Formats: sequence, C-alpha cells, structure tokens
Amino acid sequence: MTTPKFLRFFIILLISIILSTPSILKAQSCPIVPFNASINVHGTSNVHDWDMKATAVNGELGLNGSKQINTVLIKIDVKSLKSGNGIMDSKTYNAFDFKKNPYIVFQLTEMSQSKLSDNDSEIILIGNLSFAGATRKISIKTIGKITKLGDYQLKGSVPLKMTDFKMKPPTAMLGIMKTGDVVTIKFDVTFKG
Repeated sequence: MTTPKFLRFFIILLISIILSTPSILKAQSCPIVPFNASINVHGTSNVHDWDMKATAVNGELGLNGSKQINTVLIKIDVKSLKSGNGIMDSKTYNAFDFKKNPYIVFQLTEMSQSKLSDNDSEIILIGNLSFAGATRKISIKTIGKITKLGDYQLKGSVPLKMTDFKMKPPTAMLGIMKTGDVVTIKFDVTFKG
C-alpha cells in the first residue's frame, strides 16, 4: 500500500472510530416498568401496625458498557402513599411537609455487587435519600437479577428512622396514638431492559 493510500485509509479509519465512539461510550438507561414497581412502607404505633403503598413511582437504572449498574434514581410522589385510611394519609403528608417536599428521592452514589448464584447477585446500593426536607446517605442491601425477559429486578428492604430525617412521627387522637420512629421500606422494582 502506497503512502497516500495508507494515509487516506488511516484518516477514514480514525473518522469512523471518532463517529462511533459516542454510541459505544453512552450508558444504557432503563426506565422503571410501572406495573412491576412495588414500594411499601411498614410502621408501628402504640395502637396497631400500619402499611402504606406508593402508587406513583418513577425512576431510571443506568448500566455501563459491561452491563453493570452505575446509576439508580427512584422518585416517589409523597401524595401517592396510600394506607386505606384518609386521616392517616393526611397526617403522613403533613409530617412530610409535602407542599415544600413533594417527593421522596433516592440517588445512587456508589454500588458493590457479588454473585450469589447463576441468577442472583447481592447488590449494595449506597446513595442519598431525600425526604421531608432532609438528605442522608444510606446503604441498601438488595438482591438483583436479570429476568427471563431481560429486565433488571432489585428487591430488598431498609429500616429508617423518621427523626434521622428531621421528621416528627405522626400522632392522632390528640396525641393518644403515636407512630413509632422506625419504618421499614420494602421494595421490588423492575427496570425494563
């Protein structure tokens, strides 16, 4: 190959690499499959235990070129938390100060993963959880897997103290009924692959 032909070949090759690089480097982002997002909050009170279900969940899962998680964003509308009891729901929204803080948001900052079996991995998600006007770094242990449809599923639970987020546990009946400070968030979220 002569020098001018080699130079032309090299320039074409270099331009091809430059033009194709953005698509190679771009991380894949997967939205939450809404009908497979289950997030429940379980708590206690001096009268009875209670549960609330999040009915409006949005988010994304980002994957790097090796198909490993590098981004997780979960956003829950506070007013989508439903217990089946309108008074309890109202007290919960007020405890969140929902007009100033309408969303609960989790944003991943780091992650570690170890294989448990052919299908399951233990994934530790570390990130910032924001609600009721406060943000704290938390660690969440999850079981993750890729489903038969190629979707990404994360499942687990995390206990939290409301007072750690400067949130006053709700009361009712003139303070006679008091909710416990600790709540447990249970989740089973599937991201479309």
